[in-house]
Amino acid sequence: MNSIIDRLSDIETTAEAIVAHAEAQKPAIEREIQDKRDKFDEEMEQETQEKIQAIRSKLKEEMDRVLDEQRIRNRATIDNLLKDFEANHTAYAKKILSHITEV
Repeated sequence: MNSIIDRLSDIETTAEAIVAHAEAQKPAIEREIQDKRDKFDEEMEQETQEKIQAIRSKLKEEMDRVLDEQRIRNRATIDNLLKDFEANHTAYAKKILSHITEV
């Protein structure tokens, strides 16, 4: 009977030692997990910023392209209006004058 009690006592002592060891390692494991989490967060932040920058760059290029196309179209329209005015300004002036004098 004494040997059973001694054996149970040994088991309890061993269990307490295992629990104490686990409790001692707990802060180090928590630190390791937090370090991994922080590293993951940093990597995700960097990756996100790179993707945002790529999207901004692509959008800027697209906007610049659209604006250039619009400038070309606007310039062509202005040139056509100027040519029309130069060719027909006398007729426009006569038409305006006739409208003014009709009243």
